[in-house]
Amino acid sequence: MVSGNLYRRAAVCAVVVLATVPAIAQAKISILDSGKATTVTPGAGRAPGLQAIPDHLFHSDPADPANQFEDGELLLSNAPPGFAGLIGGLGYRIIEQTDLGGLGLSMFVLGIPSGKSVPEAMRELSGRFPAAVIDANHIFEAQARGTHARGAMGWRNAKASCGRGVRLGMIDSGVDTSHAALKGQNVDFRSFHASGSRPGPQLHGTAVAAMLVGKPRWGGLLPGAELLAASMFETRKDGKKSGTGRALLKSLNWLAQAKVHAVNLSVAGTDNKVLRLAFVKAQQRGMVLVAAAGNWGRADKPAYPAAYSDVVAVTAVNGKRLIYSHANTGSYIDFAAPGVDIFTAIPGGTRVMSGTSFASPYIAALMASEIAFGGRGNTATLRKALGRNSVDLGKPGKDTVFGYGFVDIKPKCS
Repeated sequence: MVSGNLYRRAAVCAVVVLATVPAIAQAKISILDSGKATTVTPGAGRAPGLQAIPDHLFHSDPADPANQFEDGELLLSNAPPGFAGLIGGLGYRIIEQTDLGGLGLSMFVLGIPSGKSVPEAMRELSGRFPAAVIDANHIFEAQARGTHARGAMGWRNAKASCGRGVRLGMIDSGVDTSHAALKGQNVDFRSFHASGSRPGPQLHGTAVAAMLVGKPRWGGLLPGAELLAASMFETRKDGKKSGTGRALLKSLNWLAQAKVHAVNLSVAGTDNKVLRLAFVKAQQRGMVLVAAAGNWGRADKPAYPAAYSDVVAVTAVNGKRLIYSHANTGSYIDFAAPGVDIFTAIPGGTRVMSGTSFASPYIAALMASEIAFGGRGNTATLRKALGRNSVDLGKPGKDTVFGYGFVDIKPKCS
């Protein structure tokens, strides 16, 4: 069982979505906001949000993310000895069994007997195997809501060698490594799509990867760094583009084994018991995890993994340091960084993007740089260090909108 002090607020289940919104969409779109700034706390404003969301690919605030999961499947960890033999006798089948050695976990993906619902199966197996950690195999759908990334932070373009020696990780969608911003850069890409599916879309992952390690003229934050990019998204036979908890677990395990300095997760959703355990294990192994705060514009719905206590949560502000109009708020918010109208790469070209997804890479890059060039560090010490170098915004002290405030430092090589 995971102690309550290891996470802030827990929901029952989770769906995780890429936490950004494209400013320009090519498909059917719906305008989410008039663009008028509104005040959310004394001294804190909201940035204009002229964002548009293409159908199918992008979702802003799922009505009930807990109910978005693979029909007929469960995720299970902490299985008892002999579990594989026992489960077959109950009518379940093992779809996949994986040793997540980097996290010290094992994972089963189970097929549920015909006629049984996912909640019914969870209740049955939780009763029979009380020590196991069981949840649905939740669907992860991409949610996407200028200046170059460095310009938005007030940093000059870096030398091509800036970040050399830094190992960054990211869990996102696919990455177009042939894009001019990334071609020739040190990017190791792996897709963790399921057998029978094709790799997922590349738009969001390409944009985030270009921010992190794009060539200097593209404004990459650490162009000399190595990037290990894991895609947890896939295109299934029916054409649906999504990700699963299974793919997120395997992505996190790969990065744990690679011993990256910091991981950027531009994803947001509700809590999931199996994923929660995996994030606890990752933190215990020294992984520094940075996540987007989420784009639901909600104060009553914390976004995970950002809301876990050992994950650094990053919200987005515009050039005037007003809060992004769709940003979540809550006690879990740690820092603010640019995330409105960020010019970055997408497959086949460029786009101006907005969302908390484009704020978290700044903090991930800074923390990775601090670890690589400043010696040993963990999430707690790095959070304190960045907090001491933040410009307080909104209410005095740490608040629910901006956290400690706008981080006002540069990578060691800048």
